[in-house]
Amino acid sequence: MHFLDQAKIFIRSGAGGPGAVSFRREKYEEYGGPDGGDGGKGGDIVFEAVAGLNTLIDFRYTQHFKAPRGTGGMGKNRTGAGGKDLVVKVPVGTQVIDDDGETVLLDLTEPGTRVVLLRGGDGGRGNLSYKTSTNRAPRQSGPGWPGQEMYVWLRLKLLADVGLVGLPNAGKSTFINQITNTKAKVGDYAFTTLRPQLGVVRHKNREFVLADIPGLIAGAAEGAGVGDRFLGHIERCRVLIHLIDINGTDPAEAMHIVQDELEAYGEGLDEKPRLIALNKIDLADTELVKAFRAELRAAGAKRVFPISGATGKGLSALLDAVLEHLPAATMTERPDGEVEDAADHTPWSPI
Repeated sequence: MHFLDQAKIFIRSGAGGPGAVSFRREKYEEYGGPDGGDGGKGGDIVFEAVAGLNTLIDFRYTQHFKAPRGTGGMGKNRTGAGGKDLVVKVPVGTQVIDDDGETVLLDLTEPGTRVVLLRGGDGGRGNLSYKTSTNRAPRQSGPGWPGQEMYVWLRLKLLADVGLVGLPNAGKSTFINQITNTKAKVGDYAFTTLRPQLGVVRHKNREFVLADIPGLIAGAAEGAGVGDRFLGHIERCRVLIHLIDINGTDPAEAMHIVQDELEAYGEGLDEKPRLIALNKIDLADTELVKAFRAELRAAGAKRVFPISGATGKGLSALLDAVLEHLPAATMTERPDGEVEDAADHTPWSPI
């Protein structure tokens, strides 16, 4: 399945049906009077967050969504049928943004959430509603209110508990393959990962979602490399794991490059807890690992975890540190939502 995290669509709610002009025509009812019914209401445009979807690829092929209009009123004071609501199903974590590209109209972060964005037009009045003491036989009716329409952007921000960042070739794909069932592409060249990868990690009877995004380079905020477009997928993460290649550029410099790009992007990414993982220690001697670890601490890293994504060495300690930043129950552990405090899911008892 192709990954698509942005799409522009056109939506329009249904117009209301016209009211009816009708008069009673029954035997022995010479002056039956008006009996035209009102028109039906137009259909609404409803957005629904659906679990199990992780791409907006469907909106590449279907870009226009128009709800049906209401049916016109009829004689015998019969109201027209309302138009059926049009439900637009999107992945959990999707934002609906105005055409200006900035104003967030909806942020669907909970599975099953349904929100009416455009309301259908009300039906027009039938001539029965125009009857008064001085206007006994009105021949007028309402045409029905028009629906609403607009262009909106859909932007998907994947829901993950932990985000994985680093320079290209830091070993992120190997790392996520080691601790999850993800089959991320691994290659000895820059930008092997071109789209975000999700994997479920199980550690010490806990479960959480890890997101790997394409590597960052200096100037990513200005569009260098693959840019900072995919940083939006880690905005909702609780903690970030920053992988640094022990055999790459100077580790302290690599740490500052990524940190500067997170600050340039904004959205609070630079304020999230960050665990520094010195990767590929299986390719270096012990003294070099100690020296680089000390250098990273001197450069401002609070905790440094020497690991090997290929052999699995040191991963247990790193994952233990990750658990310290997670809620009592993550989204995968509790499908109906995260639980911040363990006391929240203690059943009530009168005893």
